[in-house]
Amino acid sequence: MVYLITGGAGFVGSHLAERLLERGDEVLLMDNLSTGSMENIRHLKKYDRMHYFLEPLENRQLLAELVDEADVIFHLAAAVGVKLIVESPVRTIETNVNGTQMVLEAACRKRKLVFTASTSEVYGKNINVPFHEDADLVLGPTTKGRWSYAASKALDEFLALSYWKEKKQPVVIARLFNTVGPRQTGRYGMVMPNFVGQALEGAPITVYGTGRQSRCFCDVRDSVEAILRLVATDKAVGEVTNVGTDHEVTIEGLAHMVKERTGSSSPIQFIPYDEAYEPGFEDMFRRVPCLDKLERLTGFRPRTTLPEIVDRVASHLRGKRAATTHVTVGIASA
Repeated sequence: MVYLITGGAGFVGSHLAERLLERGDEVLLMDNLSTGSMENIRHLKKYDRMHYFLEPLENRQLLAELVDEADVIFHLAAAVGVKLIVESPVRTIETNVNGTQMVLEAACRKRKLVFTASTSEVYGKNINVPFHEDADLVLGPTTKGRWSYAASKALDEFLALSYWKEKKQPVVIARLFNTVGPRQTGRYGMVMPNFVGQALEGAPITVYGTGRQSRCFCDVRDSVEAILRLVATDKAVGEVTNVGTDHEVTIEGLAHMVKERTGSSSPIQFIPYDEAYEPGFEDMFRRVPCLDKLERLTGFRPRTTLPEIVDRVASHLRGKRAATTHVTVGIASA
């Protein structure tokens, strides 16, 4: 099988590509490296079945050619991370909505199955946890840029479902809940790599807000497994499905776990949202998925524990630091 992954040099995209290549598939990656990185896919160059194209989706001719070659399209290209969303709302909306529209338009000409990655953010301020896929979406006011990402991804879902209903373009939609693991960057506000990186450096572990807000962290390997199972079942076509774990932890609790498992002496420092992001920043207090639909459609539930995830991220970051130190020492000795 031939798979096209938009955003293929990103965190989730690179892990998905790795899994597909390991099982013998051919992978086409398309990424403009705005948030992705060649470092994420450098180790995949050993596969002659991996082809990458450093172009934006706006290159419609290339997109059409790659869609034509592919059997299935995984659309993962998006603006991600709370920090990026707050600082670049125009980029967030344009990247997410326009990109999805271009992919669906190209795929529709050939009726190629499109997997569209959405997010738990679309549930907004809904307080009825666990979140079911047919629950109301409760977003904040348009004057709060925080909600532009959720609104753009909700519109992505509407677009995909409209293509399915009106044009019979097959789509599968997954709402990803805090996918984490090796290769995720903390550059755009991702909490797990930031906490672990700070702990390893002995720097203060910075908790935004009160720390009582809770999240459910899912290992990227489990997210990839769920995604692959969803696209492999006809029952998931035209459906929206939660992908994540339902094991909750407060952000303060995560900070203490990271500190303990890394053996760090870092202090835990609390920073008000107004200082971390922008005045009047609004957040979701809890974010917990109902996984009944995922299990019913695929027979799968994510299984990696949070301590194991923390250890995997710490091991990855230690390896990167060691490699950087080795290179620096080598240059100094030359």
